[in-house]
Amino acid sequence: MNLFDVYPLFDINIVKGDGCHVYDDKGSEYLDLYGGHAVISVGHAHPKYVKAISEQVAKLGFYSNSVINTLQRDLAEKLGKACGYDDYSLFLVNSGAEANENALKLASFHNGRKKVLSFKKSFHGRTSAAVKVTDIPKYVAPVNEGLEVVFVELNDIEAVRSELRKGDFSSVIIEGIQGIGGIQMPNAQFMKDLREVCTETKTVLILDEIQSGYGRSGKFFAHQHFGIKADVITVAKGIANGFPMSGVLISPEFTPVYGQLGTTFGGNHLGCAAAIAVLDIMAEENLVENAAKVGDFLIAELKKFDGIKEVRGTGLMIGLEFENPIKEIRTKLLFEQKVFTGVAGLNTIRLLPPLCLTMDDAKEFLTRLKKCL
Repeated sequence: MNLFDVYPLFDINIVKGDGCHVYDDKGSEYLDLYGGHAVISVGHAHPKYVKAISEQVAKLGFYSNSVINTLQRDLAEKLGKACGYDDYSLFLVNSGAEANENALKLASFHNGRKKVLSFKKSFHGRTSAAVKVTDIPKYVAPVNEGLEVVFVELNDIEAVRSELRKGDFSSVIIEGIQGIGGIQMPNAQFMKDLREVCTETKTVLILDEIQSGYGRSGKFFAHQHFGIKADVITVAKGIANGFPMSGVLISPEFTPVYGQLGTTFGGNHLGCAAAIAVLDIMAEENLVENAAKVGDFLIAELKKFDGIKEVRGTGLMIGLEFENPIKEIRTKLLFEQKVFTGVAGLNTIRLLPPLCLTMDDAKEFLTRLKKCL
């Protein structure tokens, strides 16, 4: 059997990781400024993380959600305290798309409405409802067409008000910072006005913090830069440092009903052990603060570079937009300078390193990038 060929691959076989570095099967070391799509939060092969998973799987890797799992309760308590939403409830699933799928479903259960408002250049996943609220039409199969979605421009509050005041929208879904859209930032007044109009029209505000959350922006959630609260928040990627896991944080305004949501693998013992270890490491090593500090340094230095049209982002979620396609620069970074980066569209490089990126690593990246420009 062959693999279903849907990924264009670099001819590199990564076999080992350590902190902010990865190593291929030939022994070459790479500086990781991408974290496997923002997934690696506390660093590759962190000893405390490895210990937690190893000890848990030696005891029990999985049992169903039909029995008590105290690790889920421990995770919910730690996450609530870490992010400031300790009065919310937590539903655990397996991937970012699945988290958004359940958030959209929960909002519709809550107010009985069908339509969803989303934003141009958004990305929310590839499952049925998640792909429909993603602004990439080629990802939408005919079987996904049923959900009615309206897309408006990011930061266009008048367009949002015009739609929501029709009274037939179940939810608004918005990324804390648009990732695949090119590290596009919502502005503070827009986010405050969005919160206000959602409350006014009884529309559920869903904050997709799958890429921008878990400390990446220099606060636990990117929307916390704007001083607002969401009704539902989705998390994944950094939650378990590479173990497939995600969650939905749900306002106390929502009443749970048996059978309303469900999952086989979500919240399993091994995933919870991984996620608890991540929160412990983040607290012990001040990784949210580190993301803010190192990110501020990188952004300030990158803005001094000739040849970069615009630097966008906050914390360790940074976009570098160039006038021309970045394929050659990114290829040189990877194969000549041994640096992994990401991409958004044709002209933007995305930086999403582990939150433990040091100042020395940041300076080394800047040195290597200069050689490619």
